[in-house]
Amino acid sequence: MNTEIQAAPAGPTYDARTIALHWLSAALVVGLWGLGQIIDFFPRGVPQVTVRSLHITFGVVLAIVLLARIIWRNSGGIKLAAADSGALGKAAVAVHHLLYALLVAVVGIGLACVWIRGDNIFNLFTIPSFDPGNKALRHNAVELHEWVANMLLAAAALHAAAALWHHLQLKDGVLLRMWPRPVVKPGQ
Repeated sequence: MNTEIQAAPAGPTYDARTIALHWLSAALVVGLWGLGQIIDFFPRGVPQVTVRSLHITFGVVLAIVLLARIIWRNSGGIKLAAADSGALGKAAVAVHHLLYALLVAVVGIGLACVWIRGDNIFNLFTIPSFDPGNKALRHNAVELHEWVANMLLAAAALHAAAALWHHLQLKDGVLLRMWPRPVVKPGQ
């Protein structure tokens, strides 16, 4: 079985900006999830403040990338039809909508957590807590953020598995539509 990624797909492809925003989003989601899993392993004080600050900072970067993605998708990005017009195509569209909804939710809830909890960002400034004495609200917001982040990671894993299935089993070029391609400079 030949599982080699071709240099360029035969069919239609997404534009370079759409591809870059997709893979940047994926990297940020995986990295943020990983950071979220290890924050509490660090001792309180500067180490934990630093890791939490990194998580928050990259979360803000994800919010900006997500906003750029939505604007680009609705204004200039190439939109390709689902590879299958039947039930699988409808499922793919539903999963894409779910991924966007979960991205918006996890970012929104994460930002709300910062405001509800109050946070010290790299010991440079402090975001004041919305309700400092309300530990139940803080706990529930953080739990919801974790739950939605786990749902997002599961949906992204399903999305990635489907792309690999298309590539390895169906060999229909779906993965290659979003696969980064080398930039070819004029004259090469």
